[in-house]
Amino acid sequence: MDTDLLKTFLEVSRTRHFGKAAENLYLTRSAVSFRIKQLEGILGVELFERLRNNIQPTPAGERMLGHAEAVLNAWERAKQDIILNQQHSTQLTISAGHNIWDAYLQPYLQPLHLGLDGVSLRTEVLSESVMTRQLIERSLDIAITFDPPKLDEIELVKLAQIRLFLVSKQQGLNIEQASNQAYIKVDWGTAFNITHAQAFTMLPVPILHTSSARMALDFLLNNGGCAFLPEVLIEEYIANGTLHYVDNAGVITRNVYGAYWAENERLANVEQAIAILSAGFANAVE
Repeated sequence: MDTDLLKTFLEVSRTRHFGKAAENLYLTRSAVSFRIKQLEGILGVELFERLRNNIQPTPAGERMLGHAEAVLNAWERAKQDIILNQQHSTQLTISAGHNIWDAYLQPYLQPLHLGLDGVSLRTEVLSESVMTRQLIERSLDIAITFDPPKLDEIELVKLAQIRLFLVSKQQGLNIEQASNQAYIKVDWGTAFNITHAQAFTMLPVPILHTSSARMALDFLLNNGGCAFLPEVLIEEYIANGTLHYVDNAGVITRNVYGAYWAENERLANVEQAIAILSAGFANAVE
């Protein structure tokens, strides 16, 4: 399998346009079309419905997306592992769910870099389902998530507890008054959504629903309204009076977990990374 075919397939899937995919890949449109036909010939199925100005993946094309991403990730990992082995070095792959980076992981990149001697890091932001699949495929060393996978042979470690506050640009609001504000809903995982559905029915239909806390913060600062955001993102704005806590809204807590295979060949490095990631939480508990 030519990996260029898979890269072209993913770019067409992303842009839904042969011409735009060709521009992004620095190819001619005919070259992109030829590669897609090659891939379809290898698989024996059509991957796209070719309607005028409306390129849509077929059901087979939708199923192919995950496989293409997995193959390219595995190939990239293999190339890096070979190079690193020649240099007598180790690579550790750490993936985080949406919003984990902004709410927790950002301050730990430098400690990981300094604390893992001879280890190169590969970090990605992935969905829960993709992280679970990569753990199963053993192409991922550590998954950092709000909703850890329940799999045999997977070790789970509680790394941190994130506190989410309902905040607004308007001072002195209570939860009832906030129901008249524009609401920005951030996706903080399954447990948050359950609590939100039970305890915050008074909040209006979101004007923006996003998986990015930073995008929500930027929208809130520019347009007003209210949103549940983590301490680490709002403390500066609370301190300077740009944002304010919504009274009697309470706080929603979310636990951050690290998940890894107990029989990982890089277990010593994995456990060292887990220790670095959990150190801040352990000190706070003490």
